[in-house]
Amino acid sequence: MDKTLRRGSFEMTAAMLISGTIGWFVLVSGQPVLDVVFWRCVFGAGTLLLICAAFGFLRPGILTRTTFLLAVLSGMAIVGNWVLLFASYSRASIAIGTAVYNVQPFMLVGLAALFLGEKITLQKLFWLGVSFLGMLAIVSAHGEQGAGGNDYLMGIGLALGAAFLYAIAALIIKRLTGTPPHLIALIQVCTGVLLLAPFAHFSALPQAPSAWASLVTLGIVHTGLMYVLLYGAIQKLPTALTGALSFIYPIAAIFVDWFAFGHRLEPLQWLGVAAILLAAAGMQQGWGLKLRRVVAQ
Repeated sequence: MDKTLRRGSFEMTAAMLISGTIGWFVLVSGQPVLDVVFWRCVFGAGTLLLICAAFGFLRPGILTRTTFLLAVLSGMAIVGNWVLLFASYSRASIAIGTAVYNVQPFMLVGLAALFLGEKITLQKLFWLGVSFLGMLAIVSAHGEQGAGGNDYLMGIGLALGAAFLYAIAALIIKRLTGTPPHLIALIQVCTGVLLLAPFAHFSALPQAPSAWASLVTLGIVHTGLMYVLLYGAIQKLPTALTGALSFIYPIAAIFVDWFAFGHRLEPLQWLGVAAILLAAAGMQQGWGLKLRRVVAQ
C-alpha cells in the first residue's frame, strides 16, 4: 500500500469511527433533538468557516447563484436528516437506527433511476431484496421491545425518513461537482442555523458542563474535523475502498450502543442488521458481477 493510499485509509477509518460515536454524544447531551442539531450547526459552522478560510474557499467567484441555491437545498435535506436520525436513537436505539439508516444507498439508486434515468440492474434488485428482508427481520423484532413497541417502530420510521433525506441531499450534491465540498458543508450547516434558530430554546440553555461539551464536540469534531477527514480520504481512495471502509461507521455505532448503554441486539435483530449491511456492501462493491461472467464463459 503506497503512502497516499495508507493516509487516505487512515483518514477514512478515523472519520467513520468518529461518526460511530455521534449517537453517544447526542444522548449524553440530554437536550431536545432540535436543540442538538441547532448547536451542532452553530459550532460546525464556526469550525468550517475557519477551515474554508484557511483553504482559500471564501474568495469570490467560486459559487454561482445556481450552485449556492443547490447547496442550500441540500443543506435543508441534511439538517432534516440529522433531526430524524437523532430522534430515532431514543426510540429504536443507536444500533438499530444506524443500521436502518444504511438503506440509504438503495433509496439513492431509486431516486437516480427516477430523476437521472439511471438503470436499475438485476444485481441491484437482488441486493435491494436482501436489504428488505433485513428490514423485515428488524421490524418483526419489535414485540421483544416490551411496552416500547410503538416507539420502536416509530424509531425505525424516523431512521428510514433520515435515510430518504440523505439520499435526496446526495442526489442534489451530484450536481455540485467541482464545488469545494468543505464550502458545501459550510453552507449546509449555516442553512441549519437559520432554519432551526426559531425553534431553539434560548431561554432554557443547558446548565451542565457535560451537555455543552457534548454539543461543542458534535460541532467541532463530528462536523468540522470529520468533514476534513472524510473529504480528504475520498480524494485519495478508490471508490471501492471508500465504500468498504464506510461500514466501519455502523459497526462502531452498534458497539458504542452496546458498551455505553447496554443495548444488546436480539438474534433476529442481528440477522436483520447483518442483511442490511451485507446488501449495502454488495451493491457498493458490485458483488455478483464476477459470478455472471464465469457462468457466461
